[in-house]
Amino acid sequence: MTQPNANPSLSDPSILLATWFGAGYLPKAPGTWGSLAALPFAWVIAEWSGGVGLAVAVLIVFGVGLWASVGYLRLGGGEDPGPIVIDEVAGQWLTLVPFAPDPLLYGLGFVFFRIADIIKPWPVSWADGHVKGPMGIMLDDVLAGIYAGAALYAVNVYLLAGGQ
Repeated sequence: MTQPNANPSLSDPSILLATWFGAGYLPKAPGTWGSLAALPFAWVIAEWSGGVGLAVAVLIVFGVGLWASVGYLRLGGGEDPGPIVIDEVAGQWLTLVPFAPDPLLYGLGFVFFRIADIIKPWPVSWADGHVKGPMGIMLDDVLAGIYAGAALYAVNVYLLAGGQ
């Protein structure tokens, strides 16, 4: 068995994807960096194929995240290592699925997702504490994405109503 490594090499495809091309290795708050690094990809996907394409991308990145997390855990160890940020990518993208690319909505979606991911309202907190392994890594962020998307939807409805 391979000895755990604090920062496995990005030359391994599972590590490259689990850390979202190294964003998870940036100093301090890797989840925030991962969420931020997810935004340009979401924008391009949504511009190219709309919300349906972004929803399909969420499903794909969720599956890839399960696989990549296994690789990272094998080489890097831990239960939910900070450098794994592909889960933030899935949650951030899910937050943005109903919305066309818009700087204000994407910015608010980023903030709402980070709040939901940090505060972890139920059932996000339940998933974070009870579901282990790769599914646990991925699931809490997807649930946080649902909360953030609902909050963003409410703000968007408010803005469309003229802020009244």
